[in-house]
Amino acid sequence: MAEAHDHEAAMADPRMARFMEADMRRRFLWSLVLTIPAVLYSPLGMNLLRLSLPAPIPPNWILFLLTTPVVFWTGSIFVTGAYRSLRKRVLNMSVLISVGVLAAYLFSVAITVLNAGETFYEAAAMLITFVLFGHWMEMRSRRGTSDALQALFQLVPPMARVVRDGKVVEVPTGEIRRGDVVDLRPGDRVPTDGVVVEGETSIDESLVTGESIPVSKKPGDQVTGGTINQSGAIRFAATRVGAETALAQIVKLVEEAQSSKAPGQRLADRWAQYLVIVAVGAGIITFGVWYALLRESLLVALTFAISAVVIACPDALGLATPTAVAVGTGIGARHNILIKNAATLEQVSRLTAVVLDKTGTLTEGHPRVTDIEGVNGFGAGEALRLAAAAEARSGHPLSKAVLEEAERRGLSTGAEVTGFTNLAGHGVEARVDGRHVLVGTAKLMRDRGVDLASVQAHVNRLLGEGKTLLIVAVDGRAAGVAAAADPVRETTPRAIQG
Repeated sequence: MAEAHDHEAAMADPRMARFMEADMRRRFLWSLVLTIPAVLYSPLGMNLLRLSLPAPIPPNWILFLLTTPVVFWTGSIFVTGAYRSLRKRVLNMSVLISVGVLAAYLFSVAITVLNAGETFYEAAAMLITFVLFGHWMEMRSRRGTSDALQALFQLVPPMARVVRDGKVVEVPTGEIRRGDVVDLRPGDRVPTDGVVVEGETSIDESLVTGESIPVSKKPGDQVTGGTINQSGAIRFAATRVGAETALAQIVKLVEEAQSSKAPGQRLADRWAQYLVIVAVGAGIITFGVWYALLRESLLVALTFAISAVVIACPDALGLATPTAVAVGTGIGARHNILIKNAATLEQVSRLTAVVLDKTGTLTEGHPRVTDIEGVNGFGAGEALRLAAAAEARSGHPLSKAVLEEAERRGLSTGAEVTGFTNLAGHGVEARVDGRHVLVGTAKLMRDRGVDLASVQAHVNRLLGEGKTLLIVAVDGRAAGVAAAADPVRETTPRAIQG
């Protein structure tokens, strides 16, 4: 089967993947259209379903006309695949399918020409249609995975700014060399993996790691290609480029999973040569028993022999496993689940424990304000209003959470804001209605000389609950503390329990 359509190599090209999926879909649909009337005109349809269909020519000739294009057009990939395998003296699943199909078809043609009895046309047509459907599902899944991989590749910008000879020049991302210093500005996508050498910022790594809250970066920290720079301007030295990057390794992982074989599939391939012998042997033994021992006619003996060959061909064994692997890994990739290889997928049924990342998986991935406490004469509402006004120009998820909470409480954020500064990885500062407002981490407050004694009890309690904190300071004094958490998804309890 694999010989006819070189899946692993061709499906990596998205255009070829779409073409191959469309070709397999067309083959399956035509095969289905021809197989349905073949079944209805067959002894199965006539006798079991008690149908009386118009027959301008003898039913066996109708079946011949319906089944021939199924075998030699829509199912030609199996016949040609078997031919190539036999030339290499290899017995595999293509040969196994072809043995069953051609035995049923050629015997039926002989019966039709001799007008000697019932045929097996519908068995040949149904077998090909069934296998084509499995191949279509497999290719559809592989094409979906190919599209998902292309979406990952598109996370990398086509151009990047690199410092060369003391000047910042724009070059294609593919020309970045290990050791090049890359200039990154707010809103840029990181073109390759590297280490920060200058500046501080926050980087959104959600599309690569699933972490919803931007991660602070300072000199010495790692950055990953495909992530998004949120706030500050930095420069980093490229450490891994091209196929070495983390994103390229993720793509490679999915591709290897698609082309890998599960233990059950390898077992089926290994035993295919013996299964062909078993199928043919079953036919020969059956013929000998009916013709030589039971003294039945040649026609009766051949009929039972062909029945034995068709039944003995375990084509589902070679179809079910690769289809399940392709569909499983494809669906996983579209849901951002990377499966290392087919063997891993097969072992899932024996798992006793599952380890899940919390943020963005068990939770919604969007923080919300859960607590707000005012101190030093500031009410909770006033502290939240000032914080929201100062955060209004920031794109950080925590800033958005503060603004959403202020809007939910009906607080006005239309204050006069001047001197806004985004302190990458630490918070923001601005003048709100003429008052200096600082919103951010405890480290930022300590660096600015803000006394945190009045909020320490709240900080300890909220940190103990595993929440993310934002401290608000007004004119150099602590005014309040806000806590944010990532809400658990509604579906999480059911997913864990079930």
